[in-house]
Amino acid sequence: MNFLITGVAGFLGAALAQRLVREGHQVRGVDDLSTGDPNRVPPEVLFTRGDVNDRPKLWTLLQDVDCVYHLAARVSVPESVLYPREYNHVNVGGTVTLMEAIRDVGVRRVIFVSSGAVYGHQAQQPLREDMLPNPGSPYAVSKLAAEHYVHTIGRRWGVETVALRVFNAYGPHQPLPPAYPPVIANFLYQAVRGGTLVVHGDGSQTRDFVYVDDVVQALVAAATAPAAAYQTINVGSGVETSVLTLARRIVELTGNRAQIIFNPRGHGGVPRMRADLQRAQRLLRYTPQYGLEDGLRATLTRDPRFQLSPTPLS
Repeated sequence: MNFLITGVAGFLGAALAQRLVREGHQVRGVDDLSTGDPNRVPPEVLFTRGDVNDRPKLWTLLQDVDCVYHLAARVSVPESVLYPREYNHVNVGGTVTLMEAIRDVGVRRVIFVSSGAVYGHQAQQPLREDMLPNPGSPYAVSKLAAEHYVHTIGRRWGVETVALRVFNAYGPHQPLPPAYPPVIANFLYQAVRGGTLVVHGDGSQTRDFVYVDDVVQALVAAATAPAAAYQTINVGSGVETSVLTLARRIVELTGNRAQIIFNPRGHGGVPRMRADLQRAQRLLRYTPQYGLEDGLRATLTRDPRFQLSPTPLS
């Protein structure tokens, strides 16, 4: 098959590209490189630097493409609070522009990567796709709006669409920006250096941490699963882990004298998150292969930034 991946130089985009190339598919990729790393894009991918709001460029890239994976997005919840207009422009406007181009060219299927953040604070767990979303940040609002645009435009024009609500993905080579780094990558980075793991609030808040290879498994399945068309589907581990438990386990795994401290003024986010995976299991035959400990060990092994060493890594 011929694929186009938007956001191909990002964490999930690059991992997906590697898998598709390995399976013998033809892959094109586009990324504006605002946060992505072009060195992570496999050399077999026909890579273009560009903006998902550039419709003429998209028309060219979409020629003869069977399926589009739309991962291009701004992804920081705290940052979205400061810059909601930018998040709307990229996450919503870019999605609409892409769907217009897909409509014009005639692509068969689109896989949109949404987020478990759209659920927000819910009274019940696990989180099911039929629950009323309660987005608590501009980022979550932008992902929910993009879901609706993708499905609505797809139905109107006969493009099969699938929205995957990915929960807290982690794994090797996940970017570590200086501001608002993802929790697992940040904790591992600090722990292997004997640094400090900062837990916001009391650490009782739970998250559904899903290893990158499991996310890629769901993405690949969504491209061809017949019953997945026009569906919104959770992708997670199905297990909730408190942030404090995560911090303690990472300190144990790395064996260093890292210190856990609490920031009582820090906002820990929603109290609980756990994905209900029944729909994913039924429509995608999705079963996570990595428990949290397996995923943490694989991340430590496969990412040179986290190699256990008695001296700090450069």
